[in-house]
Amino acid sequence: MKDRFVEDRLPPADRLPEFRFDLPELEYPERLNAAVELLKGGSPDAIAILNDHGRWTYADLDDFSGRIARLLVDEHGLVPGNRVLLRGPNSYTMSAAWLGALKAGAIVVATMPLLRPGEIATVIELAEVSHAIVDSRYIGDFRQAVEQTHSVKHIIKYDGDYGRGELETRTAALQPLPPVDTGRDEPALIAFTSGTTGVPKGCVQFHRDILAPCDTFAKHLVGPKPGDIFMTSAPMAFTFGLGIALIFPLRFGAAAATVEQATPSSMLDAIVKHGVTHLGTAPTAYKAMLSQPNLDAALKTLRYCISAGEHLPEATWQAWKSRTGVAITDGIGSTEMMHIFVSAAGADIRPGSTGRAVPGYTATILDGDSVEVAEGIGRLAIKGPTGCRYLDDERQLDYVENGWNVTGDTYRRDADGYFWYLARSDDMIVSSGYNIGAPEVENALLSHPAVAECAVVGVSCPERGQKVKAFVVPAPDVKVSDDLAAELQTHVKTQIAPYKYPREIEFVDALPKTATGKLRRGELRNR
Repeated sequence: MKDRFVEDRLPPADRLPEFRFDLPELEYPERLNAAVELLKGGSPDAIAILNDHGRWTYADLDDFSGRIARLLVDEHGLVPGNRVLLRGPNSYTMSAAWLGALKAGAIVVATMPLLRPGEIATVIELAEVSHAIVDSRYIGDFRQAVEQTHSVKHIIKYDGDYGRGELETRTAALQPLPPVDTGRDEPALIAFTSGTTGVPKGCVQFHRDILAPCDTFAKHLVGPKPGDIFMTSAPMAFTFGLGIALIFPLRFGAAAATVEQATPSSMLDAIVKHGVTHLGTAPTAYKAMLSQPNLDAALKTLRYCISAGEHLPEATWQAWKSRTGVAITDGIGSTEMMHIFVSAAGADIRPGSTGRAVPGYTATILDGDSVEVAEGIGRLAIKGPTGCRYLDDERQLDYVENGWNVTGDTYRRDADGYFWYLARSDDMIVSSGYNIGAPEVENALLSHPAVAECAVVGVSCPERGQKVKAFVVPAPDVKVSDDLAAELQTHVKTQIAPYKYPREIEFVDALPKTATGKLRRGELRNR
Protein backbone atom coordinates (compact mmCIF):
# COMPACT_ATOMS: atom_id res chain seq x y z
CA MET A 1 0.00 0.00 0.00
CA LYS A 2 1.22 3.51 -0.82
CA ASP A 3 -0.15 6.99 -0.27
CA ARG A 4 0.11 8.83 -3.61
CA PHE A 5 -1.23 12.18 -2.39
CA VAL A 6 1.99 14.06 -3.20
CA GLU A 7 2.84 12.22 -6.42
CA ASP A 8 -0.65 12.92 -7.77
CA ARG A 9 -0.19 16.65 -7.12
CA LEU A 10 3.18 17.18 -8.73
CA PRO A 11 3.35 19.56 -11.72
CA PRO A 12 2.80 17.97 -15.14
CA ALA A 13 5.90 17.23 -17.19
CA ASP A 14 5.47 20.28 -19.41
CA ARG A 15 5.65 22.58 -16.39
CA LEU A 16 8.79 21.08 -14.88
CA PRO A 17 12.24 22.62 -15.28
CA GLU A 18 14.99 20.88 -17.22
CA PHE A 19 17.04 18.68 -14.89
CA ARG A 20 20.75 18.17 -15.57
CA PHE A 21 23.03 15.58 -13.99
CA ASP A 22 26.39 16.63 -15.42
CA LEU A 23 28.65 15.34 -12.63
CA PRO A 24 29.49 11.65 -12.10
CA GLU A 25 28.57 11.95 -8.41
CA LEU A 26 24.99 12.86 -9.41
CA GLU A 27 24.40 9.49 -11.11
CA TYR A 28 22.49 7.90 -8.23
CA PRO A 29 21.14 4.33 -8.31
CA GLU A 30 17.48 3.96 -9.18
CA ARG A 31 16.60 2.58 -5.73
CA LEU A 32 17.73 4.99 -3.06
CA ASN A 33 16.79 6.05 0.45
CA ALA A 34 18.44 9.35 1.33
CA ALA A 35 18.51 8.62 5.08
CA VAL A 36 20.39 5.36 4.52
CA GLU A 37 22.89 7.03 2.21
CA LEU A 38 23.53 9.89 4.64
CA LEU A 39 24.18 7.55 7.56
CA LYS A 40 26.84 5.73 5.53
CA GLY A 41 28.98 8.88 5.67
CA GLY A 42 30.62 8.29 9.02
CA SER A 43 32.07 5.32 10.89
CA PRO A 44 29.65 3.90 13.49
CA ASP A 45 31.68 5.14 16.47
CA ALA A 46 32.26 8.65 15.08
CA ILE A 47 30.37 11.55 16.65
CA ALA A 48 27.42 12.61 14.49
CA ILE A 49 25.62 15.16 16.68
CA LEU A 50 26.58 17.00 19.85
CA ASN A 51 25.08 19.70 22.03
CA ASP A 52 24.71 20.72 25.66
CA HIS A 53 22.80 17.50 26.41
CA GLY A 54 25.27 14.99 25.03
CA ARG A 55 27.21 13.48 22.15
CA TRP A 56 25.79 10.82 19.85
CA THR A 57 27.55 8.60 17.34
CA TYR A 58 26.52 7.56 13.85
CA ALA A 59 25.55 4.19 15.34
CA ASP A 60 23.34 5.94 17.92
CA LEU A 61 21.65 8.02 15.24
CA ASP A 62 21.16 5.03 12.94
CA ASP A 63 19.65 2.98 15.76
CA PHE A 64 17.35 5.69 17.15
CA SER A 65 16.08 6.72 13.70
CA GLY A 66 15.38 3.05 12.93
CA ARG A 67 13.39 2.67 16.16
CA ILE A 68 11.39 5.80 15.33
CA ALA A 69 10.61 4.31 11.91
CA ARG A 70 9.43 1.13 13.67
CA LEU A 71 7.14 3.11 15.97
CA LEU A 72 5.62 5.03 13.06
CA VAL A 73 4.94 1.92 10.97
CA ASP A 74 4.04 -0.74 13.53
CA GLU A 75 2.16 1.32 16.11
CA HIS A 76 0.88 4.29 14.13
CA GLY A 77 0.01 2.62 10.83
CA LEU A 78 2.22 4.79 8.66
CA VAL A 79 2.42 3.76 5.00
CA PRO A 80 4.95 5.03 2.43
CA GLY A 81 3.99 8.44 1.14
CA ASN A 82 2.26 9.61 4.34
CA ARG A 83 3.37 13.05 5.46
CA VAL A 84 5.08 13.36 8.85
CA LEU A 85 5.26 16.86 10.31
CA LEU A 86 8.21 17.67 12.58
CA ARG A 87 8.11 20.59 15.01
CA GLY A 88 10.93 21.66 17.29
CA PRO A 89 14.35 23.31 17.33
CA ASN A 90 17.44 21.67 15.86
CA SER A 91 18.47 18.77 18.09
CA TYR A 92 19.61 15.14 18.11
CA THR A 93 16.03 13.93 18.52
CA MET A 94 14.76 16.14 15.68
CA SER A 95 17.54 14.80 13.44
CA ALA A 96 16.69 11.20 14.34
CA ALA A 97 13.00 11.84 13.67
CA TRP A 98 13.81 13.37 10.27
CA LEU A 99 15.91 10.34 9.29
CA GLY A 100 13.43 7.92 10.83
CA ALA A 101 10.53 9.28 8.81
CA LEU A 102 12.53 8.81 5.59
CA LYS A 103 13.51 5.29 6.63
CA ALA A 104 9.80 4.52 7.07
CA GLY A 105 9.12 5.71 3.52
CA ALA A 106 7.31 8.85 4.71
CA ILE A 107 7.59 12.37 3.36
CA VAL A 108 9.02 14.85 5.89
CA VAL A 109 7.31 18.20 6.47
CA ALA A 110 9.51 20.15 8.90
CA THR A 111 8.17 23.40 10.33
CA MET A 112 9.82 26.50 11.76
CA PRO A 113 9.62 26.66 15.58
CA LEU A 114 8.52 30.29 15.31
CA LEU A 115 5.37 29.54 13.29
CA ARG A 116 2.08 30.38 14.97
CA PRO A 117 -1.06 28.17 14.98
CA GLY A 118 -2.61 29.68 11.86
CA GLU A 119 0.61 29.26 9.90
CA ILE A 120 1.04 25.67 11.07
CA ALA A 121 -2.57 24.94 10.13
CA THR A 122 -1.90 26.18 6.60
CA VAL A 123 1.02 23.77 6.24
CA ILE A 124 -1.03 20.86 7.65
CA GLU A 125 -3.85 21.55 5.21
CA LEU A 126 -1.67 22.01 2.13
CA ALA A 127 0.30 18.80 2.79
CA GLU A 128 -2.58 16.82 4.36
CA VAL A 129 -0.29 15.79 7.20
CA SER A 130 -1.32 12.53 8.91
CA HIS A 131 1.44 12.06 11.52
CA ALA A 132 3.37 14.54 13.66
CA ILE A 133 6.41 14.33 15.93
CA VAL A 134 6.49 17.42 18.14
CA ASP A 135 8.79 18.74 20.86
CA SER A 136 6.59 18.94 23.97
CA ARG A 137 7.66 22.54 24.53
CA TYR A 138 5.96 23.47 21.23
CA ILE A 139 2.85 21.32 21.56
CA GLY A 140 0.47 24.13 22.55
CA ASP A 141 0.58 26.02 19.26
CA PHE A 142 0.53 22.73 17.39
CA ARG A 143 -2.64 21.48 19.10
CA GLN A 144 -4.34 24.79 18.31
CA ALA A 145 -3.37 24.29 14.66
CA VAL A 146 -4.70 20.72 14.64
CA GLU A 147 -8.07 21.97 15.92
CA GLN A 148 -8.33 24.08 12.74
CA THR A 149 -7.58 21.15 10.41
CA HIS A 150 -8.78 17.63 9.73
CA SER A 151 -5.98 15.30 8.60
CA VAL A 152 -3.67 14.76 11.61
CA LYS A 153 -4.42 11.39 13.22
CA HIS A 154 -1.22 10.61 15.14
CA ILE A 155 0.79 12.95 17.40
CA ILE A 156 3.95 11.77 19.17
CA LYS A 157 5.69 14.07 21.65
CA TYR A 158 9.34 14.13 22.62
CA ASP A 159 11.21 16.00 25.31
CA GLY A 160 13.90 18.00 23.53
CA ASP A 161 17.16 16.10 24.02
CA TYR A 162 16.44 15.33 27.68
CA GLY A 163 15.49 11.77 26.67
CA ARG A 164 12.39 11.51 28.86
CA GLY A 165 9.52 12.08 26.42
CA GLU A 166 6.89 9.79 24.93
CA LEU A 167 8.94 9.17 21.77
CA GLU A 168 12.03 8.16 23.72
CA THR A 169 10.07 5.94 26.14
CA ARG A 170 8.00 4.15 23.53
CA THR A 171 10.93 3.43 21.22
CA ALA A 172 13.32 2.25 23.96
CA ALA A 173 12.54 -1.48 23.60
CA LEU A 174 11.84 -1.51 19.86
CA GLN A 175 14.06 -3.04 17.20
CA PRO A 176 15.05 -0.73 14.34
CA LEU A 177 12.89 -1.06 11.22
CA PRO A 178 14.77 -2.13 8.07
CA PRO A 179 14.61 0.93 5.80
CA VAL A 180 11.77 0.94 3.30
CA ASP A 181 12.85 0.43 -0.32
CA THR A 182 12.37 3.83 -1.95
CA GLY A 183 13.32 5.25 -5.35
CA ARG A 184 15.65 8.12 -6.06
CA ASP A 185 12.77 9.89 -7.83
CA GLU A 186 10.19 9.46 -5.10
CA PRO A 187 9.16 12.39 -2.86
CA ALA A 188 11.03 12.55 0.46
CA LEU A 189 10.54 16.13 1.62
CA ILE A 190 8.08 19.00 1.33
CA ALA A 191 9.92 22.18 2.24
CA PHE A 192 7.64 25.19 2.60
CA THR A 193 8.77 28.64 1.60
CA SER A 194 8.68 31.28 4.31
CA GLY A 195 5.66 33.01 2.84
CA THR A 196 7.15 36.47 2.25
CA THR A 197 4.68 37.01 -0.62
CA GLY A 198 1.55 35.34 0.80
CA VAL A 199 0.54 31.68 1.14
CA PRO A 200 3.68 29.50 1.49
CA LYS A 201 4.53 27.19 -1.39
CA GLY A 202 5.28 23.53 -0.76
CA CYS A 203 8.47 22.54 -2.60
CA VAL A 204 8.66 18.79 -3.20
CA GLN A 205 12.15 17.27 -3.11
CA PHE A 206 12.98 13.69 -4.05
CA HIS A 207 15.44 11.40 -2.29
CA ARG A 208 18.10 12.29 -4.88
CA ASP A 209 17.49 16.01 -4.35
CA ILE A 210 18.49 15.67 -0.70
CA LEU A 211 21.89 14.28 -1.71
CA ALA A 212 22.49 16.66 -4.63
CA PRO A 213 23.47 19.75 -2.55
CA CYS A 214 25.96 17.58 -0.66
CA ASP A 215 27.57 16.40 -3.89
CA THR A 216 27.62 19.82 -5.57
CA PHE A 217 27.97 22.83 -3.26
CA ALA A 218 29.23 21.05 -0.15
CA LYS A 219 31.70 18.77 -1.92
CA HIS A 220 33.14 21.31 -4.34
CA LEU A 221 33.11 24.53 -2.31
CA VAL A 222 33.07 23.51 1.36
CA GLY A 223 34.94 20.18 1.36
CA PRO A 224 33.65 18.65 4.63
CA LYS A 225 35.66 15.83 6.19
CA PRO A 226 35.67 13.71 9.34
CA GLY A 227 36.56 15.82 12.36
CA ASP A 228 34.77 18.93 11.10
CA ILE A 229 31.95 20.23 13.29
CA PHE A 230 29.13 22.19 11.63
CA MET A 231 26.65 24.57 13.25
CA THR A 232 23.92 26.88 12.01
CA SER A 233 21.39 29.35 13.37
CA ALA A 234 18.87 28.26 10.73
CA PRO A 235 16.19 25.70 11.61
CA MET A 236 16.13 22.40 9.72
CA ALA A 237 12.80 23.39 8.18
CA PHE A 238 14.78 25.97 6.20
CA THR A 239 16.74 23.98 3.60
CA PHE A 240 19.83 26.13 4.19
CA GLY A 241 19.66 25.00 7.82
CA LEU A 242 18.98 21.38 6.86
CA GLY A 243 22.16 21.35 4.79
CA ILE A 244 24.43 22.61 7.54
CA ALA A 245 22.67 21.04 10.53
CA LEU A 246 22.33 17.54 9.09
CA ILE A 247 22.90 16.49 5.50
CA PHE A 248 26.31 18.07 4.82
CA PRO A 249 28.07 16.74 7.92
CA LEU A 250 26.48 13.28 7.65
CA ARG A 251 27.30 12.88 3.97
CA PHE A 252 31.01 13.40 4.69
CA GLY A 253 31.47 11.79 8.08
CA ALA A 254 31.61 15.08 9.99
CA ALA A 255 29.51 16.17 12.99
CA ALA A 256 26.85 18.76 13.72
CA ALA A 257 26.56 20.83 16.90
CA THR A 258 23.03 22.03 17.58
CA VAL A 259 22.00 25.16 19.44
CA GLU A 260 18.39 25.99 20.29
CA GLN A 261 18.56 29.74 20.91
CA ALA A 262 20.84 30.94 18.15
CA THR A 263 21.62 34.50 19.18
CA PRO A 264 25.02 35.85 18.07
CA SER A 265 26.39 35.52 21.60
CA SER A 266 25.00 32.01 22.20
CA MET A 267 26.33 30.82 18.85
CA LEU A 268 29.81 32.03 19.75
CA ASP A 269 29.54 30.31 23.15
CA ALA A 270 28.53 27.07 21.40
CA ILE A 271 31.42 27.38 18.95
CA VAL A 272 33.82 27.61 21.90
CA LYS A 273 32.20 24.81 23.89
CA HIS A 274 31.87 22.32 21.04
CA GLY A 275 34.88 23.21 18.91
CA VAL A 276 32.81 24.23 15.89
CA THR A 277 34.81 24.58 12.67
CA HIS A 278 32.07 25.45 10.13
CA LEU A 279 29.35 28.06 10.74
CA GLY A 280 26.36 28.91 8.57
CA THR A 281 24.24 31.93 9.41
CA ALA A 282 22.77 35.14 8.01
CA PRO A 283 24.66 38.35 7.17
CA THR A 284 23.08 40.26 10.07
CA ALA A 285 24.35 37.65 12.52
CA TYR A 286 27.93 37.93 11.23
CA LYS A 287 27.74 41.70 11.61
CA ALA A 288 26.36 41.38 15.15
CA MET A 289 29.04 38.86 16.18
CA LEU A 290 31.78 41.35 15.39
CA SER A 291 30.94 43.29 18.55
CA GLN A 292 30.67 40.26 20.85
CA PRO A 293 33.38 39.80 23.52
CA ASN A 294 33.54 36.02 22.98
CA LEU A 295 34.46 36.24 19.29
CA ASP A 296 38.20 35.79 19.85
CA ALA A 297 37.69 32.54 21.77
CA ALA A 298 35.50 31.20 18.97
CA LEU A 299 38.18 31.92 16.39
CA LYS A 300 40.43 29.27 17.91
CA THR A 301 38.47 26.58 16.03
CA LEU A 302 36.22 28.41 13.53
CA ARG A 303 37.73 28.34 10.07
CA TYR A 304 34.87 28.25 7.52
CA CYS A 305 31.83 30.52 7.31
CA ILE A 306 28.83 30.29 4.97
CA SER A 307 26.22 32.99 4.43
CA ALA A 308 22.85 32.67 2.74
CA GLY A 309 19.21 33.64 3.15
CA GLU A 310 19.84 37.30 2.35
CA HIS A 311 22.41 39.13 0.23
CA LEU A 312 25.76 39.48 2.01
CA PRO A 313 26.75 43.17 1.91
CA GLU A 314 30.33 43.78 0.88
CA ALA A 315 30.80 45.97 3.96
CA THR A 316 29.91 43.03 6.21
CA TRP A 317 32.18 40.66 4.27
CA GLN A 318 35.11 43.08 4.52
CA ALA A 319 34.54 43.77 8.22
CA TRP A 320 34.38 40.04 9.06
CA LYS A 321 37.45 39.21 6.99
CA SER A 322 39.43 42.07 8.53
CA ARG A 323 38.47 41.12 12.09
CA THR A 324 38.65 37.30 11.85
CA GLY A 325 40.79 36.45 8.84
CA VAL A 326 38.00 34.19 7.57
CA ALA A 327 36.54 34.88 4.12
CA ILE A 328 32.79 34.23 4.23
CA THR A 329 31.51 31.97 1.44
CA ASP A 330 28.39 33.72 0.22
CA GLY A 331 25.77 31.90 -1.81
CA ILE A 332 22.30 32.14 -3.22
CA GLY A 333 19.95 29.22 -2.98
CA SER A 334 16.21 28.74 -2.76
CA THR A 335 13.75 26.34 -1.19
CA GLU A 336 12.65 25.43 -4.71
CA MET A 337 16.22 24.40 -5.64
CA MET A 338 16.94 22.75 -2.25
CA HIS A 339 20.17 24.64 -1.54
CA ILE A 340 22.92 26.91 -2.92
CA PHE A 341 23.51 27.04 -6.69
CA VAL A 342 25.66 30.18 -7.14
CA SER A 343 28.63 30.77 -4.84
CA ALA A 344 32.38 31.21 -4.57
CA ALA A 345 34.89 30.10 -1.95
CA GLY A 346 38.49 30.83 -1.01
CA ALA A 347 40.60 32.53 -3.64
CA ASP A 348 37.65 32.58 -6.06
CA ILE A 349 35.70 35.04 -3.90
CA ARG A 350 35.18 38.53 -5.27
CA PRO A 351 33.82 40.62 -2.39
CA GLY A 352 30.33 41.88 -3.15
CA SER A 353 29.70 39.19 -5.77
CA THR A 354 27.63 36.10 -4.98
CA GLY A 355 30.00 34.05 -7.15
CA ARG A 356 29.61 31.74 -10.14
CA ALA A 357 27.47 28.73 -10.87
CA VAL A 358 28.20 25.88 -8.44
CA PRO A 359 29.61 22.75 -10.17
CA GLY A 360 26.62 20.74 -11.39
CA TYR A 361 24.55 23.87 -12.08
CA THR A 362 24.22 26.27 -15.00
CA ALA A 363 23.33 29.90 -14.32
CA THR A 364 22.32 32.59 -16.78
CA ILE A 365 20.63 35.97 -17.05
CA LEU A 366 17.34 36.41 -18.91
CA ASP A 367 16.17 39.75 -20.29
CA GLY A 368 12.56 40.93 -20.39
CA ASP A 369 11.92 38.80 -23.47
CA SER A 370 13.38 35.69 -21.79
CA VAL A 371 16.47 35.79 -23.99
CA GLU A 372 19.79 34.84 -22.40
CA VAL A 373 22.16 37.74 -21.77
CA ALA A 374 25.86 36.83 -21.95
CA GLU A 375 26.88 39.87 -19.93
CA GLY A 376 24.72 42.49 -18.27
CA ILE A 377 21.60 42.80 -16.14
CA GLY A 378 18.54 40.57 -16.02
CA ARG A 379 16.67 37.86 -14.14
CA LEU A 380 18.73 35.04 -12.64
CA ALA A 381 17.83 31.63 -14.07
CA ILE A 382 19.20 28.20 -13.13
CA LYS A 383 19.32 24.61 -14.37
CA GLY A 384 20.83 21.67 -12.52
CA PRO A 385 20.15 18.44 -10.65
CA THR A 386 17.44 20.06 -8.51
CA GLY A 387 14.50 22.19 -9.54
CA CYS A 388 11.08 23.56 -8.73
CA ARG A 389 8.19 21.18 -8.12
CA TYR A 390 5.45 23.01 -6.27
CA LEU A 391 2.79 20.90 -4.58
CA ASP A 392 -0.49 21.57 -6.41
CA ASP A 393 0.28 25.26 -6.98
CA GLU A 394 -0.33 27.35 -10.09
CA ARG A 395 2.67 29.50 -9.16
CA GLN A 396 4.77 26.78 -10.82
CA LEU A 397 4.13 28.75 -14.03
CA ASP A 398 5.86 31.80 -12.53
CA TYR A 399 9.00 29.98 -11.37
CA VAL A 400 9.70 27.75 -14.38
CA GLU A 401 10.18 29.35 -17.78
CA ASN A 402 11.39 27.47 -20.86
CA GLY A 403 13.08 24.87 -18.66
CA TRP A 404 14.80 27.47 -16.46
CA ASN A 405 14.19 27.97 -12.76
CA VAL A 406 13.68 31.75 -12.57
CA THR A 407 14.50 32.74 -9.02
CA GLY A 408 12.94 36.19 -8.84
CA ASP A 409 16.32 37.92 -8.37
CA THR A 410 17.82 40.63 -10.57
CA TYR A 411 21.55 40.13 -11.13
CA ARG A 412 24.39 41.48 -13.23
CA ARG A 413 26.71 38.95 -14.83
CA ASP A 414 30.22 40.16 -15.64
CA ALA A 415 32.62 39.00 -18.34
CA ASP A 416 34.16 36.38 -16.02
CA GLY A 417 30.84 34.73 -15.22
CA TYR A 418 30.49 36.23 -11.74
CA PHE A 419 27.00 37.20 -10.62
CA TRP A 420 26.40 40.45 -8.74
CA TYR A 421 23.15 40.84 -6.84
CA LEU A 422 21.07 43.93 -7.49
CA ALA A 423 17.67 43.23 -5.92
CA ARG A 424 14.72 40.93 -5.79
CA SER A 425 13.12 41.46 -9.18
CA ASP A 426 10.05 43.01 -7.56
CA ASP A 427 12.19 45.23 -5.30
CA MET A 428 13.89 47.38 -7.95
CA ILE A 429 13.28 51.04 -7.23
CA VAL A 430 12.61 53.21 -10.28
CA SER A 431 13.16 56.87 -9.39
CA SER A 432 13.13 59.61 -12.03
CA GLY A 433 13.84 56.95 -14.66
CA TYR A 434 16.83 55.47 -12.80
CA ASN A 435 16.88 51.84 -11.65
CA ILE A 436 18.16 51.64 -8.07
CA GLY A 437 18.87 48.33 -6.32
CA ALA A 438 17.97 48.46 -2.64
CA PRO A 439 20.93 46.27 -1.52
CA GLU A 440 23.43 48.72 -3.00
CA VAL A 441 22.02 51.53 -0.87
CA GLU A 442 21.85 49.24 2.16
CA ASN A 443 25.50 48.30 1.71
CA ALA A 444 26.48 51.97 1.67
CA LEU A 445 24.50 52.64 4.85
CA LEU A 446 25.96 49.59 6.61
CA SER A 447 29.47 50.93 6.08
CA HIS A 448 28.64 53.73 8.55
CA PRO A 449 29.38 52.79 12.19
CA ALA A 450 26.06 54.21 13.44
CA VAL A 451 24.04 51.64 11.47
CA ALA A 452 23.40 48.17 12.95
CA GLU A 453 20.82 47.06 10.39
CA CYS A 454 18.89 48.71 7.60
CA ALA A 455 16.38 48.09 4.87
CA VAL A 456 15.71 50.19 1.79
CA VAL A 457 12.45 50.30 -0.16
CA GLY A 458 10.85 52.46 -2.82
CA VAL A 459 7.88 54.56 -1.71
CA SER A 460 5.50 56.62 -3.79
CA CYS A 461 6.70 60.11 -4.72
CA PRO A 462 4.74 62.59 -6.89
CA GLU A 463 7.89 64.16 -8.37
CA ARG A 464 9.95 61.02 -9.04
CA GLY A 465 7.43 58.20 -9.23
CA GLN A 466 9.33 56.49 -6.41
CA LYS A 467 11.85 57.72 -3.91
CA VAL A 468 14.36 55.77 -1.85
CA LYS A 469 13.43 55.35 1.80
CA ALA A 470 15.68 53.71 4.39
CA PHE A 471 14.62 52.12 7.67
CA VAL A 472 17.63 52.16 9.98
CA VAL A 473 18.23 50.25 13.21
CA PRO A 474 20.90 52.32 15.00
CA ALA A 475 23.94 50.71 16.57
CA PRO A 476 23.91 50.36 20.38
CA ASP A 477 24.31 53.67 22.27
CA VAL A 478 23.76 55.74 19.10
CA LYS A 479 21.32 58.63 19.61
CA VAL A 480 19.04 59.23 16.65
CA SER A 481 18.42 62.74 15.38
CA ASP A 482 17.79 64.73 12.23
CA ASP A 483 21.50 65.48 12.17
CA LEU A 484 22.31 61.76 12.13
CA ALA A 485 19.87 61.23 9.27
CA ALA A 486 21.55 63.99 7.29
CA GLU A 487 24.96 62.54 8.10
CA LEU A 488 23.90 59.14 6.78
CA GLN A 489 22.54 60.68 3.59
CA THR A 490 25.82 62.48 3.00
CA HIS A 491 27.73 59.27 3.72
CA VAL A 492 25.75 57.34 1.11
CA LYS A 493 26.45 60.03 -1.50
CA THR A 494 30.18 59.52 -0.93
CA GLN A 495 29.90 55.74 -1.36
CA ILE A 496 27.65 55.39 -4.44
CA ALA A 497 26.12 57.58 -7.14
CA PRO A 498 24.46 60.52 -5.36
CA TYR A 499 21.05 60.02 -7.03
CA LYS A 500 20.72 56.71 -5.14
CA TYR A 501 20.83 58.23 -1.66
CA PRO A 502 17.82 57.70 0.65
CA ARG A 503 15.71 60.83 0.50
CA GLU A 504 13.88 59.72 3.61
CA ILE A 505 15.30 57.92 6.68
CA GLU A 506 13.20 56.44 9.46
CA PHE A 507 14.88 55.09 12.58
CA VAL A 508 13.31 51.89 13.96
CA ASP A 509 13.99 49.49 16.83
CA ALA A 510 13.81 46.36 14.61
CA LEU A 511 13.05 45.25 11.07
CA PRO A 512 10.15 42.92 10.24
CA LYS A 513 11.41 39.46 9.27
CA THR A 514 10.10 36.01 8.46
CA ALA A 515 10.82 32.94 10.59
CA THR A 516 13.88 32.27 8.41
CA GLY A 517 15.26 35.76 9.00
CA LYS A 518 14.34 37.16 5.60
CA LEU A 519 13.29 40.78 5.48
CA ARG A 520 9.60 41.53 4.90
CA ARG A 521 10.06 44.46 2.53
CA GLY A 522 6.38 44.48 1.62
CA GLU A 523 5.50 45.29 5.21
CA LEU A 524 7.88 48.25 5.13
CA ARG A 525 6.51 49.49 1.81
CA ASN A 526 2.98 49.37 3.21
CA ARG A 527 3.74 51.38 6.35
